[in-house]
Amino acid sequence: MSEKNREAKRTARERLQQEREADKVRERRRRTVVMSVAVVGVLGAVGVIGVVASEVGKDKDDNAAGSVSAPSGVRGTDDLAIPVGAPDAPSTLTVWEDFRCPACAQFENAFRDTVHELERAGQLKTEYHLATIIDGNMGGSGSLHAANAAACAQDVGEFSPYHDVLYQHQPPETNDAFAKNSHLLDLARKVEGLESAPGFRRCVEEGKHDDWVKKSAAKFRTGGFSGTPTVLLNGESVFPKKGSENLTPDHLKKWVAEANKGRRPGTRMPSAPEPAAGPGAASEPAAGPEPAAGAGSGPAAGAPGPGSAPAPGPAVSSGADPAAAIPPSPAV
Repeated sequence: MSEKNREAKRTARERLQQEREADKVRERRRRTVVMSVAVVGVLGAVGVIGVVASEVGKDKDDNAAGSVSAPSGVRGTDDLAIPVGAPDAPSTLTVWEDFRCPACAQFENAFRDTVHELERAGQLKTEYHLATIIDGNMGGSGSLHAANAAACAQDVGEFSPYHDVLYQHQPPETNDAFAKNSHLLDLARKVEGLESAPGFRRCVEEGKHDDWVKKSAAKFRTGGFSGTPTVLLNGESVFPKKGSENLTPDHLKKWVAEANKGRRPGTRMPSAPEPAAGPGAASEPAAGPEPAAGAGSGPAAGAPGPGSAPAPGPAVSSGADPAAAIPPSPAV
């Protein structure tokens, strides 16, 4: 082989190596986390990917001092929990979610009916906390804007149905469709009366609760959580499993029944949210001290009270055979 040919091949190999290194750099910039921890059970074959928390793209003013406009009816530490269900239900499901997170949609679309059934029976109340890690990991603002729109729906008493609509129509992870307020308002029309509810459109378009969402996102990053969704039942992590049992709809019902044994179901209907008085105004949090982690105060040891903050749980990871158990989220 001539020296000229050898030199040409060496140059081609070096150029190919450089291109591969450049691809690796671009990929690291595009995604800074690994999202592929396999588990078993309903959330345990392949398909559901838990999103790992990252500091990338953190807003500089996430922890800025000053008042924020919290949604009506929020509760818990720092007024960061949006409650659904009877306030006096004996068990509490705490959920940290990101509206752009594919694993969150897989969880919601698989367990929505079970959770609502338990809520209607007064066995369970759910406290939702909103995160924005996909905006940081993938870029964009859809997590923030969707969370603000959901908070605006909470102001007019329609958080739960709008929350469900957003997950039923979640776009692909790389498609930042939720960044468009016009799209969020279009989806609001799927909830009767929401899009035309007084103040809702303006709340969405002006980003009224953006700072509150950023405060919640900052709490998630510093709370010891490592992924979304993080799901806690009475303060104990149950996603993707509780102890040696995988999370399934039947297991969730069983765990709630065991926790509620001898306890009366909730009967008080949640009151309709009242308009906030102004920036920083929020509904009064539930009375009572926050139980310490692992404490046995109250009817269920370790269970957070209505105003408590969730204990940090393990991160969520990947998932299930979507054809067998969890229907895929429809693309927008």
